[in-house]
Amino acid sequence: MAVVRSCANPPVQLATPTWPVFVGGRTVGGVTTQAPAQASGTFTLGGDLTINRLGYGAMRLTGKGVWGPPADRDESVRVLRRAANLGVNFIDTADSYGPYVAEEIIRKALHPYDGLVIATKAGLLRTGPDVWIPLGFPAYLRQEAELSLRRLGVETIDLFQLHRIDDKFPLEDQIGELVKLQEEGKIRHIGLSEVNVDQLHAAQKIAQIVSVQNLYNLTTRTAEPLLEEVTSQGIGFIPWFPLAAGPLAAPDGPLAKFGAEHGHATPSQLALAWLLKRSPVVLPIPGTSSVSHLEENVAAAEIELSDDEFEKLSALGERNA
Repeated sequence: MAVVRSCANPPVQLATPTWPVFVGGRTVGGVTTQAPAQASGTFTLGGDLTINRLGYGAMRLTGKGVWGPPADRDESVRVLRRAANLGVNFIDTADSYGPYVAEEIIRKALHPYDGLVIATKAGLLRTGPDVWIPLGFPAYLRQEAELSLRRLGVETIDLFQLHRIDDKFPLEDQIGELVKLQEEGKIRHIGLSEVNVDQLHAAQKIAQIVSVQNLYNLTTRTAEPLLEEVTSQGIGFIPWFPLAAGPLAAPDGPLAKFGAEHGHATPSQLALAWLLKRSPVVLPIPGTSSVSHLEENVAAAEIELSDDEFEKLSALGERNA
């Protein structure tokens, strides 16, 4: 497999982290990669926020059922700091993770976020483990945005996403409240989560939408029409649950065999490399509460699949969907 991915957009100068940086690196074609996430290429959100395409999703920084604190809070802090060491500069979270727990840990680990883009979401009410209730009442969305500002310790949220469209309230009211927050300088950019093409178009009549976030991975591709649409528009596509591959990822499964034949990549790395190859607007955010698992995931940025390898993996995913 080839390594070092070409960038879709020109990079921006990032501030140097205050904690020790990753110094391992590897040399390919005379270029040394100090922070492997940079090899995923870059994408510019909303025309002014340039990030490395391989990011980090913070859902797993919580307890079982995405409820309460993690089993090891200190390890969660180490994971976030290590992610930044490795060049991950896009962190995706939500008020509902915990609830509130993930945002609090992000602040402890990474504030003041030099060179980092922190995205959060609101629109899902939590009443217990694994319980997610859409709530798009405009006053509630404003409340959660204000509280996220406090928890994250920022004056402006880089990317604020409507976690779910709530059919109990007009879309104009839900997106319209986010536009008001944007006009007040409390939100920089607006994104959507779990929408279809028609819903995207409807939201775009109210606000500029810079990203969408839908379930999408090697074996689950129901969001394909949306991905095609945002690719044509140059809007970011954040696939959640990016590593789900079912029986494909078994120790003796098809992905393990494929990896053994093609550069000894792990199933998770292949799943991420496939996403990065799928479209230049795809921004995978694999989450984990383990530093070693994080390092394995980020190493996938340095895998660039050939067209033939991509097609073979696509076919494997379709057969195991």
